[in-house]
Amino acid sequence: MKQSCGNNGWGANDSDDEIAAIKAAIKKVSASSGVDARFILAIVMQESNGCVRVVTTSWSVQNPGLMQDHAGTGTCNSGGVIQDPCPSSEIEQMIVDGTTGTTSGDGLVQCLSQAAASDVSQYYRAARIYNGGYSGFKADDLGTGCCTLCYASDVANRLTGWSSGVSGCHLGTA
Repeated sequence: MKQSCGNNGWGANDSDDEIAAIKAAIKKVSASSGVDARFILAIVMQESNGCVRVVTTSWSVQNPGLMQDHAGTGTCNSGGVIQDPCPSSEIEQMIVDGTTGTTSGDGLVQCLSQAAASDVSQYYRAARIYNGGYSGFKADDLGTGCCTLCYASDVANRLTGWSSGVSGCHLGTA
């Protein structure tokens, strides 16, 4: 996380205080939502590499913040206006939006419910749903649907310790 912003051109790297705020927010939101803190962290790392100043992506909807959530309000980089330092309240809002969902989109809580599994596969299914929605979701092939085909594979690897570099997954390539 200490190199996640600058390496991507998103502004100053996270400070120790910002990294501590990410950890505190993940623990707090995990406790209140019931979503495993490790899963929240894996999604943070997948979506933003933990950079609190990550740019907001915009495809069919705005996806701001650490978890690039569905039309959330938490961000420290809004239209190129960067907050440095990023306030802990804003960091917590990013984790809330991505974990519990927003008024217009699902978070990890809803994705875990839609995954319809009680074993560890629920996390990989939920990761796929979080990235590409429930439409086109196939529980027996998590490399299908839209968006990042390697998303579930990448999240699985993040849960085993991978944190940066190029994905080893090559779905959809010749």
